[in-house]
Amino acid sequence: MTRINDRIRAPKVRVVLANGDQLGVMSSRDALAKAQSLGLDLVEIAGQVDPPVCKIVDYGKFKYEQAKLKKQKSKSATRMKEVKFRVGTGQHDYNIKLGRAEGFLEANHKCRFVLQFRGRENAHKDLGFVVLNRIIEDLKSMAQVDQPPRLNGRAVAMILSPLPAHQRKRKFHLFHGELMEDDDFEEDEAQEEAFEDDLVPDEVLDESSEELLVAEEAQEPTSL
Repeated sequence: MTRINDRIRAPKVRVVLANGDQLGVMSSRDALAKAQSLGLDLVEIAGQVDPPVCKIVDYGKFKYEQAKLKKQKSKSATRMKEVKFRVGTGQHDYNIKLGRAEGFLEANHKCRFVLQFRGRENAHKDLGFVVLNRIIEDLKSMAQVDQPPRLNGRAVAMILSPLPAHQRKRKFHLFHGELMEDDDFEEDEAQEEAFEDDLVPDEVLDESSEELLVAEEAQEPTSL
């Protein structure tokens, strides 16, 4: 809780003006009188030091600026973002996902890359490490390895953190200025799987075609 004016308990305080000029150490009573003579408030900004530091400011404006700074700090705080891959992620989707990851890194967020295995893919988990190592290489101009690829059950994951801003150089660009969300990729993959399940092997199609041709020939009248 911020103490102001007559709520400041220390007998002596170090006084600072709003522009940063220091008035030195004085009694709390004299400091408050100085603030009141200027039509301002005496605000304790560092109560843990001896003597406490107090600033002569407009308290309403001071509160607004502090709230604004806190909000900006919260927005700029590093967050963990996640990008998911599959063993069979195509080149187009791969490029979009890495473009999205570069956007996160550009905003100073860490990125967690997860590659999940399904079905028979679990027998070839080394492929997951191949994909993640490829990502490390492709993003080396934007990020550094914070946590190397690790196997965890049916997935392999790693964490990359952004390089200093002056060292970053983007390699992947967005398509049409937009990025696909993870749900879009999952929907596309589900549609691809359904499409693959509906396909009939070439050998079966060939045999069916031959049988149909034989049947049609048998129904045709014999020419005299």
